[in-house]
Amino acid sequence: MHEQDHSYKLLFSHAAMVEDLLRGFIPEKWVKELDFNTLEKVNSSFISDDLREREDDLIWRVRWRNDWLYVYLLLEFQSTVDAFMAVRILTYLGLLYQDLIKHQQLTARDSLPPVLPLVLYNGQPRWHAARNIRDLISVVPPGLEKYCPQLEYFLVDEGAFSDSELAPLRNLVAALFRLEQSRTVTDIQQILIHLIEWLQTPEQAGLRRDFTVWLRRVILPRRWPQVMLPEIHELQEMHTMLAETVQQWYTQAEEQGRQQGWQQGRQEGFQQGQQEGLQQGIQQGLQQGLQQGQVVGERLLLKFQLQAKFGSLSPQIEEQLNALDAKMLLHCAQRLLTATTVEEVFTDLL
Repeated sequence: MHEQDHSYKLLFSHAAMVEDLLRGFIPEKWVKELDFNTLEKVNSSFISDDLREREDDLIWRVRWRNDWLYVYLLLEFQSTVDAFMAVRILTYLGLLYQDLIKHQQLTARDSLPPVLPLVLYNGQPRWHAARNIRDLISVVPPGLEKYCPQLEYFLVDEGAFSDSELAPLRNLVAALFRLEQSRTVTDIQQILIHLIEWLQTPEQAGLRRDFTVWLRRVILPRRWPQVMLPEIHELQEMHTMLAETVQQWYTQAEEQGRQQGWQQGRQEGFQQGQQEGLQQGIQQGLQQGLQQGQVVGERLLLKFQLQAKFGSLSPQIEEQLNALDAKMLLHCAQRLLTATTVEEVFTDLL
């Protein structure tokens, strides 16, 4: 989890990521009035020790008309929802205002700058905590409500977005969310093609590198923990490596299947030889072994291709796969090219 936290902080330390986060996921008119050319990360020297201890939080500011607007970006990676997030946000906002006053960013004549408290959450359960601190306060006697704090934070819950919502967006943060939700090598490769296209300029080299580091250290080990990954620093290298790795897996699966099938067929031949005559049985067994080996190899290869495209297979699908003969395997391999679900591959076969 530490790698995840650190990698996300690196990614959202780039202005392009914060701009795409605001443009793509804050559906409010005032966002269009921001001057993103002025977007800058607040210097840590402005921030007190209390805020610096918030290692997973970032503070940016951007010009809105003639004033600064601050964005307090809180990266939340807990596996459970924080019911009192609104209290934390109120505390951090107070500390931020105190530091701006302390470091003479504001004078007695100045108004406090507006702040957008933004919580970016990527946990599994959907977020259900109160977003306004007022909703956490008990019912108060009439007249006392005016003394109760009112502060709401904006939530971006990654898991609440479907791939169909994210895929059409030319947006770096949408690509990040899609990579988080990806299940197969094919998914990752397709998203990488977009990132390589969007991050071509020399000025984006740092962001390309940080995306690559995040993929190598967080996403790929989570998907395929048994695979040893080389040190890679560029997205194009990552795309090429994945293509080569997939081809290598296909070859290994095919060879493993042929070997298993040959051994299985050979054993069946010897058993048949004991019943029909040793010499004839062995000869038939070797022939059956070659045929059976090819079928088993093709079955294992199809299994890997299904996993690469659709993710892990259910026991029911595995059972259907193991029942396929050579003719059915060929038919399924052809269907795999256009199928959008794993069930489509097996429709009407059995």
